[in-house]
Amino acid sequence: MRVLLITPENRFIRAFRRGQLNNFAQLTMAYLAGFVRSPHRVRLVDEYTQSVNLDAPCDLVGITCNTPNAGHVYRMADGFRKRGRLVVLGGPHPTLLPDEASHHADALVVGEAEETWPRLLDDVAHGRLAPRYQASGPPALLGLPHPRRVLMADRGLLAHTVIATRGCPHRCTYCNLRQLYDPLLRFRPVDEVAAEIRAMPSPIFAFWDDQLFAHPDYAHRLFDALAGLRRQWAAMVTLSSTRDESLLAAAARAGCVCLFVGLESFSTRSLALANKSFNIVESYAECVARLHARGIAVQAGIVFGFDDDDAGCFTRTLDEATRLGLDGATVSLLTPLPRTPLFEQLERAGRLLTRDWSYFNGKTAVALQPARMSPESLWNGYMWFRRRFYSPDCIRERLHRSRVRTLQSCVLNWGYARALDNPVPGWPVPGGRRDAVLDWAVVRG
Repeated sequence: MRVLLITPENRFIRAFRRGQLNNFAQLTMAYLAGFVRSPHRVRLVDEYTQSVNLDAPCDLVGITCNTPNAGHVYRMADGFRKRGRLVVLGGPHPTLLPDEASHHADALVVGEAEETWPRLLDDVAHGRLAPRYQASGPPALLGLPHPRRVLMADRGLLAHTVIATRGCPHRCTYCNLRQLYDPLLRFRPVDEVAAEIRAMPSPIFAFWDDQLFAHPDYAHRLFDALAGLRRQWAAMVTLSSTRDESLLAAAARAGCVCLFVGLESFSTRSLALANKSFNIVESYAECVARLHARGIAVQAGIVFGFDDDDAGCFTRTLDEATRLGLDGATVSLLTPLPRTPLFEQLERAGRLLTRDWSYFNGKTAVALQPARMSPESLWNGYMWFRRRFYSPDCIRERLHRSRVRTLQSCVLNWGYARALDNPVPGWPVPGGRRDAVLDWAVVRG
């Protein structure tokens, strides 16, 4: 059996990300490829660097699908099916909206796939296929195959991502992790994670976990196992976990060089509305300084569009982010993903601007009606912030305050600044007019 696995990337996000230098590859399809055993053959296509050929010789096509890629994936899946290929869809969007996705697939993998994907492969090999595969409970993360990173073409060092844990204990209103995963935190055996990292040729990698520090005892054991491997890595954590000095010291000894920390907002009310009151705005400076003292760079998550945000929030956020000496930022537009509390709240209030899922990507489009400004003002302010944050003057000021891994941070900031020069197709606001919204050409000028 010939299996084709696809990591899709629609034209909006592909244009947005082009030029950035820290786009670590998605791990899902390389991981699922690890379950495909001889005599079956498997090939991966990552649309970030490759094109999909609908006439490619294959017996089974598997496509992972997040919400902003849904329309793109559906069109692709329909094209394969017209050519007589069996198509299986999985990932966040089919898990959240399986009835919608089922119209474009021969089968769905709903939820986590460790148990269901091997069963599906066996069914196809024996000439049978159920319409839906869903695990009866959260799978144990034991004895998992290593992702087949060799199949990830043209990704170089950025092909090396690892998962050690799964799940998140928090309930942020805009996040869909609670709808995707069992709320129980689960952990891979430390020796299996360390063995996978030792097998990777790359000196750098990223943990793809949603909250690597969620269980301090596990994190300590993991970092002890990594301490002698001479690797450098990044991970995602919550702000509250950065208050544990012993954990930060262990992470630094184990090779941690950068942490993505979800600050989200400098407004206490916005954080409360997002059910993220465990972020204490008054502690931001102390936490960032604590990470810098350990030689760990801070990539902050910043989100615009909360109900407390007004036209002045962009300037205030820029001032605070500069004062903190943030090494970088991943800046997003608040996006109501399906089945999240935020989506349901905005739907009831009639504040969703569209049901075209391509607008729900958090980067190139506004999908909601803000409470205290127009959608156009939200888009323009977001673009203004990104342009100013990645201006040469702001980069110099921030990195002067940080003084952590300055050369590395300069390169990454330059990549983000360069990406601003990439025009993104389409309109940032549904129904927007050229004279109502600053398009990318105007913002660049």
